[in-house]
Amino acid sequence: MQKLLSYPISVIYYVFFMLTLVIFHPIQWVCFNLFGYQAHKISVDILQLCLMRCAHILGTRFSFHNPYQIPTDRPLIIVANHQSLHDIYPLTWFMRKYHPKFISKIELGKGIPSVSYNLRHGGAALIDRKNPRQSLPALMKFGEYIEKNKRSAVIFPEGTRSKTGKPKPFQTKGLEILFKKAPSALVVPITINNSWKIYKYGKFPLGLGNHLQFTVHKPLEMATFVNNEELINSIETTITKHINYK
Repeated sequence: MQKLLSYPISVIYYVFFMLTLVIFHPIQWVCFNLFGYQAHKISVDILQLCLMRCAHILGTRFSFHNPYQIPTDRPLIIVANHQSLHDIYPLTWFMRKYHPKFISKIELGKGIPSVSYNLRHGGAALIDRKNPRQSLPALMKFGEYIEKNKRSAVIFPEGTRSKTGKPKPFQTKGLEILFKKAPSALVVPITINNSWKIYKYGKFPLGLGNHLQFTVHKPLEMATFVNNEELINSIETTITKHINYK
């Protein structure tokens, strides 16, 4: 019954979702070109909030639990599991004061209203996973940007999102580059739950009534770990043991 009901609701959702992206594309352009980075960031933040309101059409709820006082005067490396595109806009909104910037596939840098513009001009890293000669320098430059401007890198080390919620093994190369290029960064592990359920039937129809939960874990100082392997193992263990995928 829920799946049958989700057909018309999904159509309404997609209409509002695409309309939101189309409306905010020229808003971003004006903010960036006439008023600079800070105005553009505000427009992007409001876009994320509007996308969350669109998700309410599907009965989606959001919870963000962060009991820690995370400083805003130093760079962050935010590490999270990845379940769907619905991880991105709530994470951007809830972590907005830390200026989160994402590592994204280079293909997303063109053709998507609002999204592509923000990726190209908002400080994201666009990488070609099949081309190390492009992706490695792009990640290095991204790490340097985060370090210099005291902003936040968001990385999903699984590489591709989990379609069932069950975590995939972390890939370490991207993390190692960020650790090297942003040595003063604080590492912030975050566990995301239930966003995969929005796509439990596929991209159409969409799942209804899901509660997306974001849990921030204790921030980690890189200097307190013997090596990168120990740090990455700690991050992965912390994130994955809090994933509810059954």
